[in-house]
Parts: sequence; C-alpha cells; structure tokens
Amino acid sequence: MTNPETEPAEAGTTNAMTVPGVTPHRRRPRYAGKHPRRFEEKYKEHDPERYAVTVAKVLASGKTPAGTHRPIMVAEILAVLAPKPGEVAVDCTLGYGGHAQELLARLQPGGRLLGLDADPIELPKTEARWRALGFGPDVFTAHRSNFAGLPQMLATAGIPGADCILADLGASSMQLDDPSRGFSLKHEGPLDMRMNPQRNQTAAALLEKTRPDALAKLLVENADEPHARPLADALAGRHFATTTALAAAIRAALPHLNEDARELSVRRVFQALRIAVNDEFSALDAFLRHLPGCLNPGGRAAILTFHSGEDRRVKKAFEAGLRGGLYADIAREILRPTPAERHANPRSASAKLRWARAAG
Repeated sequence: MTNPETEPAEAGTTNAMTVPGVTPHRRRPRYAGKHPRRFEEKYKEHDPERYAVTVAKVLASGKTPAGTHRPIMVAEILAVLAPKPGEVAVDCTLGYGGHAQELLARLQPGGRLLGLDADPIELPKTEARWRALGFGPDVFTAHRSNFAGLPQMLATAGIPGADCILADLGASSMQLDDPSRGFSLKHEGPLDMRMNPQRNQTAAALLEKTRPDALAKLLVENADEPHARPLADALAGRHFATTTALAAAIRAALPHLNEDARELSVRRVFQALRIAVNDEFSALDAFLRHLPGCLNPGGRAAILTFHSGEDRRVKKAFEAGLRGGLYADIAREILRPTPAERHANPRSASAKLRWARAAG
C-alpha cells in the first residue's frame, strides 16, 4: 500500500535520465527545524489533495492550511439560500470555492453556478481545481470581476437573473496568509494590500500621499479606530516599505496602551488601509444597489460581513429594499457562527450573516 503523503522524489538541477516531454521534479522547499514556518515552505498545505493527512491535522488544530480558505457558516448559508436542482446561483466572492462547491452540489442536476473574483492570482487556481474535479463550463463559469460588476456579468452570460446570490466580504485567507500580497500582520512583506495587483495604488503609496486629517477620517470610517488622531499624526505622509515596518510604527505611536490594545489597533489600521486601497465600500454600495434587480422573483441573497462598516451598509440597504417593495422579507437579526465553529475556526469569530428574499 502506498503512503498518500510520500515525499516526491527530490531532484537536482539535472537527472541521470531525462524523459522527453516530462517536466523534472522541482526540489521541495528546505526549512530549518521539524515544521515549516514560512508560507512558501508549507508545500504540503498548498497541495491538500496530495497531503490530506497533513491538512487534516492543521484543520484540527484550529488553523487554516496555507494557500487555502475555510468557508464560514456553510450550513447557515445553505439554509438561507436553499439552492434547488436546476437553479442558477452566483458566488460573488469565489475565492477558494468552498461555499460555491457546496452550492453547486445542491443545484444539480440541471443547475448552474457563476463565480466572480477580482483576484487575478487566485481565480485561475480555483478555476483549474474545479475543472480538474470535472465541472465543465456548462455548470460552472468563472469571471474576473468584483461584485460591483454583477449586472454586467449576468448580461454577458445571457442570464436574466439568479435564484441564489452569495457575497462573502473582506479578504480571503489566501491573501491574508501570503506575505508577498502585503496583507500579513505576522510576516514581513511589501506594504501592498491590493486584491488585484494590476490595479490601484498600494497601501504604501496611499499612506505617503495622505494628510493627517484625511487619514484620521479614513481610520474612523473604515475601522472605527478610537485612536485615529495620534495614529494619523504618526503615520501620514511617511514611507513604509513593509508590513512589519508599519505594524511597528503603529505600536510605537500608542505607548500608553497595553499590548492587546495595541495589537487591536494594528489590525484596525491594516483593515482600514485595505478597504481604502481596494475601494471596498464603493464596490459594496454599488453591489447592494444592483442586487434586487439581479435576483429572480423569490430569489435569495446572503451576505457575510466581518466588521461594523460592512454590516451597517448591508442592513440599511436591505431595510430600504423591504420598505420599497424590492424585498419580500429580510433577516430581522444577524446570524452568527456557532460556538463550535468559532472554536474550530477562529477567523469566523467576527462573521455576521444577513439575508434577503426578493419580491415576487
């Protein structure tokens, strides 16, 4: 019996025998110690199909395997969206495809799922995984766009409306954990934070160009940061090449706080900059305006948010749609992850789920 986690044979720069048309093995990443620490060293976690045992151990420890994403509140989302065979669903934040795969399984036979994602790095990986699993373009199509482009995507696909629409807001674990993307609080990387590295300015450029008053306003609006003024005075107009340099400057600007409080401010500043760099609130507002017109009569929408700025926008839009007759019903209270899920996946702790059902 073969070991499902047998190491690939290591290869140097040359082999004794070269087989035409066969790509030689690349040497696995080297690392010091018993376990890999850096993102790029965790090659087993990047290949969950081949190293299922290792990935299972990481999941059991409450962590997310490197290069992957754990879908949050899956059971609650499926209950709200209630996908049925033959229906059309849209995952507006495809990411690793965890939610989408659960939806598509319930849309068959005869159903179709469309996935949107603005990330040109992760989207091709997810599409390739899905094609390898046997999902052809007749049941699954991927589109590079953020959720503000939902109406155009449906029009391009020749679909008048969807029965289920899901949006899981914020950054994915693949983006947060890869230091080269510039989102990481734990590991040094360029201060970037762009979900689409081909567009917009980096977080470093934004900080350099922003004056203290504007930065203080940004920190309050995007992250409810209580120490916005001293942080803005310390950070605005400065050049920070790396994520760790920025994190250190945030801590240094708040010497009167204890360590836990300083770390909360580090997280909030990173969140506020990420939202600004990617213009997330403008995209969300556009998506919420378009959403009722993208649903079939009786169609269901579910939106996962992770901080108050997002949730306020979703709540207001759903309430306005209900008053205006665009929605027949909406969530009266937010849904939260179960204690068991929060324990198993700490990144789910701040999640809030709201839903709406279209009139008709």
